[in-house]
Amino acid sequence: MRKRRLESHAIGDRQAQHRQEEYRDAVRALLMRPLMTSDHPNFSAVRRHADRLRTWFARETGWPLAIERDCARLYKRPADLSDATRGLPGFDRRRYVLLCLAAAVLERAEPQITLRVLGDRLLILAGEPALAERGFAFGLENAHERRELVAVCRALLDWGVIARVAGDEDAYVLGHEGRGGDALYDIHRRVLAGLLAAVRGPSTWAPEDAPCDLDQRLAALVAEHQPESDEGRRTALRHQFSRSLLDDPVIYFDELDAENRAYFLNQRGLLATRLSEDSGLVAEQRAEGVALVDETGDLTDVALPAEGTESHVTLLVARFLANRRRESGDAVTEAEIVGFIRTAAARYGQYWRKSAREPGGERELTEAALSRLAMLRLIGREEDAVHPLPALARIGLGEATVKTQGGEESIQLGMFP
Repeated sequence: MRKRRLESHAIGDRQAQHRQEEYRDAVRALLMRPLMTSDHPNFSAVRRHADRLRTWFARETGWPLAIERDCARLYKRPADLSDATRGLPGFDRRRYVLLCLAAAVLERAEPQITLRVLGDRLLILAGEPALAERGFAFGLENAHERRELVAVCRALLDWGVIARVAGDEDAYVLGHEGRGGDALYDIHRRVLAGLLAAVRGPSTWAPEDAPCDLDQRLAALVAEHQPESDEGRRTALRHQFSRSLLDDPVIYFDELDAENRAYFLNQRGLLATRLSEDSGLVAEQRAEGVALVDETGDLTDVALPAEGTESHVTLLVARFLANRRRESGDAVTEAEIVGFIRTAAARYGQYWRKSAREPGGERELTEAALSRLAMLRLIGREEDAVHPLPALARIGLGEATVKTQGGEESIQLGMFP
């Protein structure tokens, strides 16, 4: 009898552990994929733990979580609206305008739509005088513009807003005026309705009351009600820091104003512990700031790379900047980094791709490396100056090895924290 009771307790403990691990996986999946469709491998777990997930995100971050039968939407709102490193790869303001216009077309369309019809209807919206007054123009006469439309469609496909039924986007790019290919899509309206994560929709402002510049518009879209009380202000601060810890690589103390710094210094241990327990991230507290580190890498959309030409150059630049910070702490000009890469090419260029070794290739490599390091909050950029930030000091390089694949040699660097 006693043995059966012990076995029953052991089974219960394993079940409880499994439920906790499944819940934690659901938290991490929503952080990485805040607009989740039913074909996601963690969607079933999200539905099973729906109540607990809603409560946790509301309490810790203030992010609402809506879970439907066929999709889930965590309305993540960034703590730093001015962070220019966020966004879809390759998307500039022009493509985001196209994305909004495409969503407007889909909202008014039948349950299915073709890529060609989507483009034709988008052209009508793109011809609005208000857009022309702001310098926006779009057509489908050349392959470059059709390729932009396809990039928008592929983002919508990735999010699950549309699903390809038949056809080929690449064939559409190559064709024009009825020639070439097309594609047919199903429109998933519940997912489409969840695209916008704003507190207030931009169409709810009358033209005469709309905010004037971009910063004001962004702030107005995500402005949340805050009770006029000490408790309300503390809750808003806690939510802001929790969002940063979960969504940003690191929080530096010297970037905070006096009031926020005092609160964060007092609460950082408790905040980091509470978030770590449910997210599986590891708290790392240093004299310069705090980060929640993702040791598995599956919660990191931009990682410090270790293979390929851009990867190799990024690591070399990281080491160069880290050494400069240790030696003097001074800012480095982009011209110095271009010169460093030019020198590195003499040693490692034989392992780099051919285009990177051509004249002027070092400038392209410089921009790629600095963009990646800025996204990771390892450097700050101000005009021509590059400022190594404290977290860069935790990156080191191991020995380089030559890797042969398909008869071609490439260089691979080890990395250690």
